[in-house]
Amino acid sequence: MPQHAPDHRTQLDVADALLGLLRDSTTEPRPDTQLEALTLAVAADLPVLLWGEPGIGKTAALTQLATGLDLPLTTVIASVHEPSDFSGLPVVGDDPAEQGIPMAPPDWAVRLVRAGRGLLFLDELSTAPPAVQAALLRVVLERRIGALLLPPDVRIVAAANPRSSAADGWELSPPLANRFVHLQWAHDHDVVVRGLGGTWPRATLPRLAPDKLSEAVDFARRGVCGLLAARPKLVHQLPGSETRRGGAWPSPRSWEMALRLTAFAHAAGSSRDVLSLLVRGTVGDGPGLELLAALDRMDLPDPEVLLADPAHAELPQRGDLRQAVLDAVVEAVRNRPEKPRWDAAWVLLVRAVETGAPDLVVVPASTLASLRREDWDVPASIERLAGTVSLSQRADRSVARATAKTAKVGR
Repeated sequence: MPQHAPDHRTQLDVADALLGLLRDSTTEPRPDTQLEALTLAVAADLPVLLWGEPGIGKTAALTQLATGLDLPLTTVIASVHEPSDFSGLPVVGDDPAEQGIPMAPPDWAVRLVRAGRGLLFLDELSTAPPAVQAALLRVVLERRIGALLLPPDVRIVAAANPRSSAADGWELSPPLANRFVHLQWAHDHDVVVRGLGGTWPRATLPRLAPDKLSEAVDFARRGVCGLLAARPKLVHQLPGSETRRGGAWPSPRSWEMALRLTAFAHAAGSSRDVLSLLVRGTVGDGPGLELLAALDRMDLPDPEVLLADPAHAELPQRGDLRQAVLDAVVEAVRNRPEKPRWDAAWVLLVRAVETGAPDLVVVPASTLASLRREDWDVPASIERLAGTVSLSQRADRSVARATAKTAKVGR
């Protein structure tokens, strides 16, 4: 009977081959708002903290990010380390009285310094006890680990689970939380399905326009400084609850981060959604939304320019911005009430009706009409608005009557 040649491949070899095929994947360019926000913050050299429930892919996203940016990934599980692993271990030399006692860094920090570049991933941050969180302060802000200073090309990203879903979780201390850009990480169904099929979104650094750098800095400074000049109470607001203190809140430090991110987003041409994630993740939802509104107003056309040529005025398409422009024009007429300016404002309102939602002109038209002087003739353009204003007012009265009727029936 013929002897079969022995098969030198063991079943473990076959299993390894199968595992290799399962791990084999590729990437594709794909719009991903939260991934773009992450890469923008990494480019701006700001520490980022990803918040999300266990198992939604925070660690996988960081692995893909490191691969996409060609950065060595160093993962440190914060909760299994001692404070000395971040502040350094004291090493007694020959003459401590003369030379002092140096603080020796851990091996992973030495490897990062030798590489000169990399991505430091601090995982499970919300399960790190307060003493470890305190030791991390210098790592995150000053980039120091013992006696070592991390190179400029090392970026820091952390991940945490909400306390409710973390094993023996802790709230982040306010000093540590205020050093991060907080991004809420959620899974995208389509991304997960395509990723399990072998194709993940490609993480790339934002393309900054070299000719827009100075403009971006000016834009960010005017926006942030203009808001804080008008709203001084927003400069520093330590939240009252322990949970909110462990997230994003406004301070001079976090406003500086918001300014930097605004400049980077402007230079990269990032969407408003990306900027919204970043600024709200830096100074909190309320102040972040106020900053976005302030930045929107900066791009609005000058009311005086519109009044100079109302027939050819370019008005914003977004309803809230268009409303703000029309209100500003009426306010400009109120501040300098002259017949030509009053007439020009009516022409502008007509153009607003012709190019957008008619209901947006109701309040400005009513206010502008109240500014009329006795010796001012009524311009013909008012006739073109009469139907719109009248129809809207009738609709408002109908709604009011229906509401009153419903309330009466419910008694």
